[in-house]
Amino acid sequence: MRTIRQIIPAERVQMGEIFLDQPLPAPGLNHVDPFLLVHHWADTLKGDQHPSQLGVGPHPHRGFTPATFIFKGSLHHRDSTGRSDIVVAGGVQWMNSGSGIVHSERPPKELAAEGGEFEIIQFWVNAPAAKKMDPPLYQPLSPSQMPMITSPDRRAKISLVAGEFEGRKGLIKSHSPLLILRIDIEAGGKVAVPIPENYNAFIYQLDGSLQINGTNATTAKDLTLFNNDGAGIEIEAAQDTRLILLSGTPIGEPVATYGPFVMNTQNEVMQALKDYQTGKMGELIEEFN
Repeated sequence: MRTIRQIIPAERVQMGEIFLDQPLPAPGLNHVDPFLLVHHWADTLKGDQHPSQLGVGPHPHRGFTPATFIFKGSLHHRDSTGRSDIVVAGGVQWMNSGSGIVHSERPPKELAAEGGEFEIIQFWVNAPAAKKMDPPLYQPLSPSQMPMITSPDRRAKISLVAGEFEGRKGLIKSHSPLLILRIDIEAGGKVAVPIPENYNAFIYQLDGSLQINGTNATTAKDLTLFNNDGAGIEIEAAQDTRLILLSGTPIGEPVATYGPFVMNTQNEVMQALKDYQTGKMGELIEEFN
């Protein structure tokens, strides 16, 4: 089994008017190649609001994949290619931004009007240099489209988002080899997850409490980063726990970032900014019916 390299409690951060839990990046840890960022946003919407007042309005991306897991509520995606999709709790929005795309992410009008619980996790996956300027590709997944595996003790349900697990394959088309899982595990449940030894890997838990590899205890909003010294991990729930596992082959290339752009050099970042400002990433005019 892999040993634990570091346990990182999420920091509370503010982005505009939104307060988030951020376990990555963290002090002393800029990224875990190929993963650049993890944001956990949980809120209770008060209702009697217009969707234009909520979420994140039109903004650009280039050179990486912002992926979003919806845990509670639903999320409306619009982008400059003309896509408009609402993904409900249990689903995934996966967007290879490629050469450039403008999108928005907001609770849909019914949730804005009626109010209710809203919880998502967004994480960023870097793209290799050879793929950064591919055409953008948006991939929504409903809960029914993801392979679901039940643990031998029947206490854990594992949703396969990307990669291969237990002889099944996820539908997401990624730029590099990944294994991405969503796991709900009841107290007392145990799960063994094989992970290729060359993959970097960590878990982030939304709530609950875990024993990892029979020893280390972790709790809500901890990111547990593993060393690449074994073929998998074992987790046992001390309490009902929701978690995600993000793992993949490191890309091993220079990373240059500026806001929503992730490239290999600062010159490429400046070109991305110029291309956005001159409309080369398209335009998104939101329409609220």
